[in-house]
Amino acid sequence: MGDYSKALEFYEKDLEIKKKALPPNHPHLAISYSNIGQVYNNMGDYSKALEFYEKDLEIKKKALPSNHPDLATSYNNIGMAYSGKGDYSKALSFLEKALSIRRKSLPSNHPNIKTVTNSIDYVKKKM
Repeated sequence: MGDYSKALEFYEKDLEIKKKALPPNHPHLAISYSNIGQVYNNMGDYSKALEFYEKDLEIKKKALPSNHPDLATSYNNIGMAYSGKGDYSKALSFLEKALSIRRKSLPSNHPNIKTVTNSIDYVKKKM
């Protein structure tokens, strides 16, 4: 609906509740960080989005196996935020990590593989 301040308000409440109830590296905290990052990304505040996406990635790296598809989503989100900032070389690096994981962990015809491949093509054209 585009009501980003309202979305942030509720996602931040969600995060505070989870911080009190869960250990610091719990995967549910990562989801909260990612959700907040997505709102900032949608607002075009890519630096703020990266701040939250990186917290999400930090937790997932500790909590999940290195080839888990959720880890690929985190790399993809960071890559797209760097793309939004115009830092295409960093974007490409993160998107390629996402693609590598998705190719190992998902069926070859999975739509997330096509999505990240399209993102990589877009970033390469911008470089």
